Amino acid sequence: MITLNVNGKKHQIAAPSDTPLLWVLRESLQLTGTKFGCGEGLCGACTVLIDGEPTRACITSVGEAAGSQILTIEGLPEKHPLKRAWLEVEVPQCGYCQSGQILAAAALLRDNPSPTDEDIDEAMSDNLCRCGTYPRIRKAIHRVAAGGAANERAANGAKGGAQ
Repeated sequence: MITLNVNGKKHQIAAPSDTPLLWVLRESLQLTGTKFGCGEGLCGACTVLIDGEPTRACITSVGEAAGSQILTIEGLPEKHPLKRAWLEVEVPQCGYCQSGQILAAAALLRDNPSPTDEDIDEAMSDNLCRCGTYPRIRKAIHRVAAGGAANERAANGAKGGAQ
């Protein structure tokens, strides 16, 4: 049995330690917001935060994730500033990459509450959007950054478990 701390809750998982975290999240825990994209850690659709760091769940084993704080899109509060900004700016088209994009943006804003365009482009460059909504992603991140201390506190909450 492997113990995972996901979105602030501990789960006992009966799976081989080399099982990709993505499949445990989706199939065992029914947290389907984390998407399968490429299966090789290249696209970012499966991005979760592990101990606050954007991590590809498709190439991270449950054994590697055990003992860490794992945050999925379901663990980010519905009223989180990034979720609100994503909708206000109409970022999603197909929406497939958005969970990974939002979590990567949360980590960015936690570490850099006032990012430049270049900071955003660098931090988000590993998350691919087939619909090409990059300008809207940048705009949504700037909107949250401009929101001041309340948004900064909410983004800082992305370090670990649920809010």
